[in-house]
Amino acid sequence: MCNLYSNTIPADAMRQLFDVAAERDRLGNAEPLPAIYPKHMAPIVRKDEDGARELVSLSWGFRTTKKSKKTGAILQPSAWNNARDDKVLKSGLWKYSFEERRCLVPASSFCEAQGRNPATYHWFALKGAEARPPFALAGMWQVSRYKGKDGPEEVAAYTMITTSANDVVRPIHPQRMPVILHPKDYEQWLDGDAEDAFALLKPYEGDMEIVRTGVGEQSDGAG
Repeated sequence: MCNLYSNTIPADAMRQLFDVAAERDRLGNAEPLPAIYPKHMAPIVRKDEDGARELVSLSWGFRTTKKSKKTGAILQPSAWNNARDDKVLKSGLWKYSFEERRCLVPASSFCEAQGRNPATYHWFALKGAEARPPFALAGMWQVSRYKGKDGPEEVAAYTMITTSANDVVRPIHPQRMPVILHPKDYEQWLDGDAEDAFALLKPYEGDMEIVRTGVGEQSDGAG
């Protein structure tokens, strides 16, 4: 499970990398985000109503109503920030979004924690000619509607999809890692049918490395 990642990619670089026209960049003055947690706002690339790619900022984690098991009182909503690849076509929480509302999640690194009290944080990035080359995680989005403490609420939210860990991630997190998409597959992910998209859900086979490790290092620290 990935609960922390970073996006320190400049807005103009995101537009170029993900083929987004300047007039469809809805981010405003986008700042580098060295530590993105569930319920934080962060950029995604999705299709707008005209079928063109746009950059928007949404909240990380689909929301659902959460109630106290003891009292039945409404609590802060759960944020489902990861979706397992083997559940995206089976679970009612994910299925329609996977079929109809897939997105790209721009990132420069992601983090996995190891151990507890204190945990050691390991930041993973792609290898390249530059430090922390930008990449995209497989995601999907929705407008989450749920019950809050003061009544019905809604939020535009995204989640990322995880798959089996590859050889680089497995020593730190044996089970799962986010799905990293190759640039050649961006169009298939955004425009293909569910079967085409599902075929892309697999461990990343390119070169990766750990770029930052430390106890309490809960920020990428890039820059």
